[in-house]
Amino acid sequence: MGRDIDLSVNIAGINLKNPVMVASGTFGYGEEYAPYVNINKLGAIIVKGLSLTPRNGNPPPRIVETEAGMLNSIGLQNIGMDTFIKEKLPFLKKYDTKVIVNFFGDSIDEYCEIAKMAGSAPGIHGLEMNISCPNKREGWLEFGTNSDLTFRVVSAVRKNTNLPLIVKLSPNVTDITVIARSAAEAGADAISLINTLSGMAIDIETRRPKLANIIGGLSGPAIKPVALKMVWQVARSIKLPVIGIGGIMTYKDSIEFMIAGASAVQVGTANFIDPAVTEKIIDGLELYCEQKSIKAIKEITGSIVT
Repeated sequence: MGRDIDLSVNIAGINLKNPVMVASGTFGYGEEYAPYVNINKLGAIIVKGLSLTPRNGNPPPRIVETEAGMLNSIGLQNIGMDTFIKEKLPFLKKYDTKVIVNFFGDSIDEYCEIAKMAGSAPGIHGLEMNISCPNKREGWLEFGTNSDLTFRVVSAVRKNTNLPLIVKLSPNVTDITVIARSAAEAGADAISLINTLSGMAIDIETRRPKLANIIGGLSGPAIKPVALKMVWQVARSIKLPVIGIGGIMTYKDSIEFMIAGASAVQVGTANFIDPAVTEKIIDGLELYCEQKSIKAIKEITGSIVT
């Protein structure tokens, strides 16, 4: 475009050409969106969450449209880490875009095993831990809603990988800064937030829940104010880079998150509406910087005036 704007950012030691990533679970494993978006233009692809072995997920219906958002109860369906490395990673390695693996487990041992596998697979540039998962050995208490469990699982994974480690936080807690500090103290390199808010929907004709699983995760523009607040809170409470997620539909949304303290952003639900939305957001960020005489996008991070 003829503009001399530096859009690059560094997140947890990962150098990105721009701060725009695609959020896990909204972009498949990359190949699904290749016909619709220039993958080389993205800052990073965060692949659909991976477990140690394949999962079928929850029974349908698993997606419900809501006012200004959507509820999903996919149930973390995925192909498993081994299949991803063998069948999906070779495609992603063709592109000049960083690949970050989102992963989860039912136990600390499973988290660690996946982290080891990722570390031995060339082409994976970083890890994003989804800690919004229940620990079967702790009475199904979610790792990300208990600060002690957060510390234990993150510190264990930290010992089992040299890859940059991003920890993705759940908003379904009383004080998200407590969880963020536990993750930071345990060795996280960056924090991403927020994951979906817990919600439900009911069919008034049948009086039945619209999701077979009854409860699902709410995403989309409806959660943006909540996400923005939590990014601001966490960015002030820890010294790690923060990645903002939640209802980002335009470049203006992205800028709001960066002003609040995010060093980068993830675009999720918007990908379902416009597969090429990330390219438009990147162009918008560049235009904004040019209009405001900002030489480097990183200057925006944490520039909120209160």
